Amino acid sequence: MAGRIAPARGRYGGRDAAERRAERRERFREAGLDLFGAGPGYRATRLGDLCGAAGLSTRQFYEEYRTLEDLLADLHLYVNEVAEKAVLDVLPDVERLPLPERITANAHAYIRGAAGDVRHARIAYVEVVGVSPRIDHQRLERRAVWIELLNRIADDAVERGEIPPGNYRITAAALIGAVNGLMHDWVVGWVDATLEEIAGELLQIVLGRYRIIAGP
Repeated sequence: MAGRIAPARGRYGGRDAAERRAERRERFREAGLDLFGAGPGYRATRLGDLCGAAGLSTRQFYEEYRTLEDLLADLHLYVNEVAEKAVLDVLPDVERLPLPERITANAHAYIRGAAGDVRHARIAYVEVVGVSPRIDHQRLERRAVWIELLNRIADDAVERGEIPPGNYRITAAALIGAVNGLMHDWVVGWVDATLEEIAGELLQIVLGRYRIIAGP
């Protein structure tokens, strides 16, 4: 296994080392999104293919990552952060709305953030599955973050008197499991549906658990 190579220091072309490194990492990320998320996939991608797509050398790759799995792990965290930000950004705008409308906005924000770019969805729900114990552990850690976020939303609804007290952490875990399975099947083509239909199905699962009737 190759080790990381220390990046060069100093200024070149008017940019310092940190700026050059950020640009390289962004180019490797974009190449990884294309190859892992829209091209042959993580398992069929070779380092030379990735570097060629990024327009960078293998030496420059090893200044940022040790292996292609490192890049996959980086992209997995990145696409999760994009989806999480989409949900968090909408929360302040809907906090005064009735619960069904808040849940509806959250569900649609999540689907837009997670699958608006299908490359993100393929990496999050397909390419990272079964890669290694390390990636599996990272997936479980990110799953725990989503469960905690959903549980906080439910706790807030309990405090407002909108739903009865209950163990909504179980609900959150069940929903995340349903999301992962449904999105996997959608990405690989086993489910023929629009993103709006996917969001609507997830919405019905949540509203049903909370015993809420969605509005028109």
